[in-house]
Amino acid sequence: MSRISGKINLMNLRAQLRMMKGQEKDIECLIIPISANKLFKGDKGVYLDLIGFEIEKPIEGSKDTHLVKQSFNKEIRDQMTNDELMALPILGNLRIWESGTDEPVSNMNVEGEENDFPW
Repeated sequence: MSRISGKINLMNLRAQLRMMKGQEKDIECLIIPISANKLFKGDKGVYLDLIGFEIEKPIEGSKDTHLVKQSFNKEIRDQMTNDELMALPILGNLRIWESGTDEPVSNMNVEGEENDFPW
């Protein structure tokens, strides 16, 4: 199964849209609680780990190749039940495109497969 990172729908996290007062006008903001979403603070920011899973049975007509869920370190994963892990929301979908075409990749190189590159 392939794993990739990508863009997500932040509203699939525990989040809320709010209008807040700016200096000159109201500003629409997205409020995302750090601990409720199991985000972590690092030296340079607040992070959300992602993992992409290849869609085994794609919906007919869909160009999506992967779905995206939140990824957790081993310590947090070990504290969660299998039901909790399976209940995590899908945060988004990904597409891998053939270079120079409008078609999704249909035959991806997966880790361990032979390829023409030395790395």
